[in-house]
Amino acid sequence: MSFDRSIKIAPSILSADFANFGQEIRAIEAQGADWVHVDVMDGHFVPNLTFGPPAVKAFRPHVKTVMDVHLMISPVDAYIDAYADAGADVLTAHVEAGPHTHRTLQAIRGAGMKAGVALNPGTPAEAVEHLLDLTDVICVMTVNPGFGGQKFIDMTSKIRKLRSMIGDRPVHIEIDGGVDPTTAPLVAAAGADVLVAGSAVFRGGSVGNADVYGENIRNIRAAANSVL
Repeated sequence: MSFDRSIKIAPSILSADFANFGQEIRAIEAQGADWVHVDVMDGHFVPNLTFGPPAVKAFRPHVKTVMDVHLMISPVDAYIDAYADAGADVLTAHVEAGPHTHRTLQAIRGAGMKAGVALNPGTPAEAVEHLLDLTDVICVMTVNPGFGGQKFIDMTSKIRKLRSMIGDRPVHIEIDGGVDPTTAPLVAAAGADVLVAGSAVFRGGSVGNADVYGENIRNIRAAANSVL
């Protein structure tokens, strides 16, 4: 996984056809997805329940790009090795999920994965200021986590602050929530480079009509790049 700040589109398979995950993953990658975003929810940290390590392991053979696993769970540390074994390339934990985020990021990297830290809308950028040298991805939530299809919350001032704090460190800023061709330019201009999009990618398409996925991905990417 080499580092660059070009715009990357990471479709969230939470919006895919649950009966067809393998084909859906292959379809979005064929249509230009850069990363594949997997939302893990535990029904405790967030009010929804989605995938566990066995599901992530089942997705792995279909993912040829980057498998970006976003843990919306608490606690995190007990499950790090399981997601490493399942094949996650990036593992992101919420700074709000436990008292020892520094230790969590160390453990994620120690298990051979890139380490991500996520910030809920109500959490300030300063919460990760002392974690930047242990972090590969900062995920800025632009919705309250738990469900797809929510309305975008403007976090551009937080993104700009993070971009300044990061400096020349090789750290991605990822945006998760409400990303579409209208909001993509706002976050890209503020300094984000990884855009998670669920319904905005999968809406109107299917495995049998995957060209729609490609059109949606291209529209989001073009909108983001238009301000760079």
